[in-house]
Amino acid sequence: MLPLDVSALWLAAGAGLDAFGAAGLAFGAAAGLMPRRGLILLASAASSTCFGAHYLSLGSPTATAMSAVAVGQNLLAARFVREEGSPPWLTGLFGAVFVLVIGIMLATWTGWPSAFAGVGMLLSTAGRLQRTAQGLRGLFLGASLCWLCHNLLVGSVYGLLCDGLSITALTVALLRGWAGRELLGGPFGGKAVPA
Repeated sequence: MLPLDVSALWLAAGAGLDAFGAAGLAFGAAAGLMPRRGLILLASAASSTCFGAHYLSLGSPTATAMSAVAVGQNLLAARFVREEGSPPWLTGLFGAVFVLVIGIMLATWTGWPSAFAGVGMLLSTAGRLQRTAQGLRGLFLGASLCWLCHNLLVGSVYGLLCDGLSITALTVALLRGWAGRELLGGPFGGKAVPA
């Protein structure tokens, strides 16, 4: 490919290549690698903030609104959801967010992009209420697959890159967690394996 061809491709993708998308990609990729639930949520809040501005520049109203809701959810979940449980008011608030997400999706309807953004948001809402990192990762994986479809339809280059990295990192982390659980719950009952 000639240098001229590369610059033509760069210009064609121009609307999807912005500083907010790049920052969202960086935070989103980092979220999948975080070792603890709270750090996953804080990195996700930063990513959602950046992607909200990115989606606004792409003209995707549903994703912009969902990103704004996600920032608040991530911060609340990082602060109040613990392995021991969460306050009842938080569960009620997140339940109300399910209704809000459906309302936002319908009010900003643009077809399939809205559907994928809405379902992705519903999955991530359920994920944020999970008490363990593995539960959170599993639902975030499903949400990332929905966002991958959304980003493909709206032409978000950074969104697609972030989704690919997130799906990979979440899958690796889930497999590592399951392998560790199998090792601990295996025939040695959580004790060290004899050499």
